[in-house]
Amino acid sequence: MRVLLVGSGGREHALAAALAKSPALTQLYIAPGNPGTALCGTNVAIAAGNVAALVAFAQKENIDLVVPGPEAPLVAGLADACAEVGIPCAGPTKAAAQLEGSKTFTKEVCDAAGIPTAKWERFTDPAHAIAFVRRRGAPIVVKADGLAAGKGVVVAQTAAEAEEAVTDMMTSSKLGDAGLSVVIEECMVGEEVSLFAFCSGETAVLIGAAQDHKRIGDGDTGPNTGGMGAVSPPAGFDRAAQEKALDILVRPMLTEMVKRGTPFRGVIFAGLMLTTEGPKLIEYNVRFGDPEAEALLPRLTSDLLPAFVALAKGSLDDVQITFSDDASAVVIMAAEGYPGDYVKGGLIEGIDRAEAVPGVQVFQAGTARDPQGHLVSSGGRVLAVCGIAPTMKEAIDAAYQGVSAIRWKEGVWRRDIGARALAADR
Repeated sequence: MRVLLVGSGGREHALAAALAKSPALTQLYIAPGNPGTALCGTNVAIAAGNVAALVAFAQKENIDLVVPGPEAPLVAGLADACAEVGIPCAGPTKAAAQLEGSKTFTKEVCDAAGIPTAKWERFTDPAHAIAFVRRRGAPIVVKADGLAAGKGVVVAQTAAEAEEAVTDMMTSSKLGDAGLSVVIEECMVGEEVSLFAFCSGETAVLIGAAQDHKRIGDGDTGPNTGGMGAVSPPAGFDRAAQEKALDILVRPMLTEMVKRGTPFRGVIFAGLMLTTEGPKLIEYNVRFGDPEAEALLPRLTSDLLPAFVALAKGSLDDVQITFSDDASAVVIMAAEGYPGDYVKGGLIEGIDRAEAVPGVQVFQAGTARDPQGHLVSSGGRVLAVCGIAPTMKEAIDAAYQGVSAIRWKEGVWRRDIGARALAADR
């Protein structure tokens, strides 16, 4: 099969590595890709958001399947454009992608389907939003309604912090159009985990689960990021618990989407909170998570490509997803200054040494080649160092051994990825 994978981050490198193992694959293109994905297939210089150019390339190269990585092209209608020219796409329509594109849409679906989630209100006027925060107090959560690349959520511990978030999003437009309206909701308490499933119509097939570490600093301090690390599987959330969560949080949503005339077909990533009252939904995403994909996919023992093909055709009856019993841990190496203004162009060396550590894989995200061909940083989150081992402690140790083998003087990373998972296992 000839496959076009869309995206350029660590998630796409992990997807490319998994797809490249399939005996059914004959050609893998990645648009635009990065130096890591180039090791798995052929990079194509087309931006992930350029839907027209992606579809034109797919037609020209007789692509059999388009696999979307990030959310933006899906929200922009990539699957719809592929359908118009008869090319299978393993992702939702633009209408169904609003599950990620609009926090308000998701909350309305949850309310209609009886899905447990945080109490919420939507605001388009910053004064009304601030007045609401002052009435309710903190802790409280402020979310940009639209897409904000993982940076549109502020878990405010004080009312002042929440007011600042409202001002930043709605008045200062720091997130652009994504923050013109906001959803403000109660702060749920518990362990946050990420649940993944292939979905089509009213059918959901469990993929697996991981736990992200969103804050920039050790001890879950500082601002939210796109994710500074992940572990899989999460402590205290086994396959039986994952299936139960699908019954509570995902399958009712699928039924509601069918009722609305916008059936969902694609990967669902349900961010959920394990509360004392049971699992509650935080948000839906319509694709694999990042860095969760870098933790989850290396544990995959089944062939990913046939699953994507079945998904694109809307028939999941024979899809088999299997994983090793090993644990995995991913440490994100980010550029100094991230998630704010960060340093670019730093020389990166030692990925080969890192991957010589048993059980270690390094996925590239914000990387590029300089004119001399050297690997340099080009983004905020730059490398995802994954360790896989029989126990979580061994996986974490391997990941950090891999980090230690890499030379990049502008790199920063958390030193406590997986610490809470280890504590929970004791």
